[in-house]
Amino acid sequence: MNKFLNTLFKVIEIMIAVFLALMIILVFLNVVGRYLFNIGFVWSEEISRLCFIFLVYLGSIEAMRDNRHLMIDTLLMKVPKTAQTIIYTLVQGCIIWLMVIQTQGSWGLVMQNRNNRWVATGFPAHIVHFFGAILGVSIAVIAVTNLVRLFVFKTPVPELIAIKDDSGDVETVE
Repeated sequence: MNKFLNTLFKVIEIMIAVFLALMIILVFLNVVGRYLFNIGFVWSEEISRLCFIFLVYLGSIEAMRDNRHLMIDTLLMKVPKTAQTIIYTLVQGCIIWLMVIQTQGSWGLVMQNRNNRWVATGFPAHIVHFFGAILGVSIAVIAVTNLVRLFVFKTPVPELIAIKDDSGDVETVE
């Protein structure tokens, strides 16, 4: 299972790189086209916007998995282990709650926009919101997994909040 997840997140990293490269290329070509040839590609702006949206969604999932989101752990590391567990549980609970709200809101927008299309590309507008729902579910699942690791596998809080580097190794928090 761990090998499958590592492969899945490697694919996500590749998708992030592809979206970033595509976004940079399209914006560059559009700028060059407008300034040198006095032509612009309206569709390139929408595709760049889509790339940016998916880049943020996938990057947020990746950051949650690797604990790379902005976190201030000074207080957490100075309190006793019982308080660390309580604070970490509250934080993960808040993440789950907010991701449930994210998922519900995104799903509502999927239903509301299921017949709408973007103007220049004809891209279905509800797909963007659908991926917002996927973002919410994915981060909630990661938060639940963190709680399972805390309570079932008895992983200490400092190990759970340690940042994983690109090789998968854990950088210790001191």
